[in-house]
Amino acid sequence: MHALESDAPLIVYVDIKSPYAFAAIRPTLALEKALDMRFDWRPLTLDIPSYLGSARKSKGKLVENTRSASQWTGIKYAYRDARRYVERQGMMLKGTEKIWDSSIANIGIIWAMQTDRARVGAYFEAVYPPFWRRELDIEDIAVVAACLDQAGIKADGFAAFARGDGRARHDALQAQLHPSGIYGVPTYVFDGTILFGREHLPYVRWHLRGRAGRAPDIAYELDPVEPVAC
Repeated sequence: MHALESDAPLIVYVDIKSPYAFAAIRPTLALEKALDMRFDWRPLTLDIPSYLGSARKSKGKLVENTRSASQWTGIKYAYRDARRYVERQGMMLKGTEKIWDSSIANIGIIWAMQTDRARVGAYFEAVYPPFWRRELDIEDIAVVAACLDQAGIKADGFAAFARGDGRARHDALQAQLHPSGIYGVPTYVFDGTILFGREHLPYVRWHLRGRAGRAPDIAYELDPVEPVAC
């Protein structure tokens, strides 16, 4: 995989442990369905401690912390912000009690794409909501394999894939992302254009529909309504 190239009309980068990616999954899947297209879903596994420090809670108490006060303020706001959009979709978002290594669950995206592309959305539904309810250990290969099974995707061979070729493909892709200008999730890529954030979905839709009329402004669309023509 090249970070900016695909045979699909749109590349979508997500991370299972990102609250903003969680908020974007259903709207992006809805757009994919509405346009009758198949997007190229790919993982971007965030290295959160490298730019936001790290912390861990045990039984609700903070037991490890390398974050500054300003970092904590930003993180708390980000969770409140994402929670607003997630709850509007009828789901729950609880802050995590540690910084998870989401690479195995993200390798699950690669497996789903190559094994049963039509059920990628079902995999997201099997992983995202329970993880954000604190019900899922995404660092356990057996747990991720069970999510694939739940989504109707054959998981035979996933464990070996996650340790071998899948890991190699995941890591090779991650090494390309920052040099290519891709830093966060969700990120949308088409024709060399990189757009970070769900607020760009109206523009993405406009582009994929043929760029007819004036380009829309950025917006968070909370309800499935068409934009008013100007």
